[in-house]
Amino acid sequence: MELLLLVIIIVVLLPALLLFYLSNPKSEGPLKAYPLIGSMLQFIKHRHRLLEWQTELLAATPTSTLHIRLFGKQQGIITANPANLEHVLKSNVPDGGLPRPGITNVEGELWKRQRKALSYEFSTRTLRIFVEGIVQREVTRRLLPLLRRAAASGAAVDIQDVLERYGFDNVCQVAFNEDPACLATEGRIPPAGGGSRRGSPPPSGRHRHHRLPLPKLLNVGSEKRLRESISTLNDFARSVIRSRKEKLRSPAAEAEGLRHQDLLSRFIAGEDNSDEFLRDIVVNLILAGQETTSSALTWFFWSCRRDPLGEDKKQGGEEGEQSFGFDELKEMTYLHAAITEAMRLYPPVPWNSSYCLADDVLPDGTKVGKGWFDGGSVGEDFGEFRPERWLGPGGEFRAESPFRFPAFHGGARSCLGKEMAYLQMKSMAACLIERFTLDVVGGGGRPEMLLSTSLRVKGGLLVRVRERTTPR
Repeated sequence: MELLLLVIIIVVLLPALLLFYLSNPKSEGPLKAYPLIGSMLQFIKHRHRLLEWQTELLAATPTSTLHIRLFGKQQGIITANPANLEHVLKSNVPDGGLPRPGITNVEGELWKRQRKALSYEFSTRTLRIFVEGIVQREVTRRLLPLLRRAAASGAAVDIQDVLERYGFDNVCQVAFNEDPACLATEGRIPPAGGGSRRGSPPPSGRHRHHRLPLPKLLNVGSEKRLRESISTLNDFARSVIRSRKEKLRSPAAEAEGLRHQDLLSRFIAGEDNSDEFLRDIVVNLILAGQETTSSALTWFFWSCRRDPLGEDKKQGGEEGEQSFGFDELKEMTYLHAAITEAMRLYPPVPWNSSYCLADDVLPDGTKVGKGWFDGGSVGEDFGEFRPERWLGPGGEFRAESPFRFPAFHGGARSCLGKEMAYLQMKSMAACLIERFTLDVVGGGGRPEMLLSTSLRVKGGLLVRVRERTTPR
């Protein structure tokens, strides 16, 4: 009898109690936090526009900081406050802190040593010349002919796909001197290059603190695709390392000048690094070098679709088939400003997260507990596309604090490839604008954002290419 009574109490009262809790959530600023599940219902509801939703919440918060609760005891903050970002990225950062070795996520003394080595390599003139030559060849021999064929046929082209292939070719040649030829005739990004994109979780699952535990446990849906993509990318990285080591051991390597040109060869030759560490270098370089530049350029061309300033005020060079040299590109301050403005509105990596190692208080007074996650969201600025905001009275480019414009991160972990990224983007954009006009197919409003490894245009960006009769 007592057991029956207990069952009745559970069956009748438990749903009632659950209904009561769900109808009386605890307020966490603009968010509602329910027992056990926190604010996950709202994250799921807005999963298809997560970036815009979080940006709206941050804009409506006086401190530009949100406190959120997720499953169980998971808590954290999301902030777009420059003072908080500087505190998290620079002022209160230990040496390392992330659990895996690699170029972008290294810890302790290993991070110090590799950061120092990379800083030197990225500053060498030989590497700059190496990169400049790769970019120029990719533009003149592949990109321009591809766009001419598109202009002649009149067919719509997915410029995002073109840019991703361009970026993948570039990063593979710079990083490990391998040419996948994705931008060649009928070329496509192989599974290794596209795996990280196709397997990226949807917005609600992009970051660990947003990932639902059941799909991860059962290995289904986005979690399954993510694991398959990681496996594909790791296999590709291992094959690249084996190939590079074999070529470096060959007698012809020294004669042909193959040694120490690309970044991977420099790491293979420099220290006794394990294959696992080299694999992480390859993966990080692909993700950092290909995804980000293609994302930035895709949104740049969309931002310029109705803005003649994006084309007319690009300081051009001479006509002809040659791409622009480093010094010429350096003088293109308006183009530099326009690309930067596109990244301000549509940051290639709109979210960076870290974990708090000890209780802390942010400059705006927000308390952060040990084990909480700190997310920096930099989304849209709700402003117009106006490159002039980055220019001084004399037309010179005016850089902003990396904590107000963290597209290239900030503090000790700021992006070492920033200048190379601008070199690739400006070279491609300048040559294209010089010779072609891109008409976005369909027009209408802004394309839907897809928050995967980077900020992409969902479904691609279709354009029709028209060749200029007189190059600019």
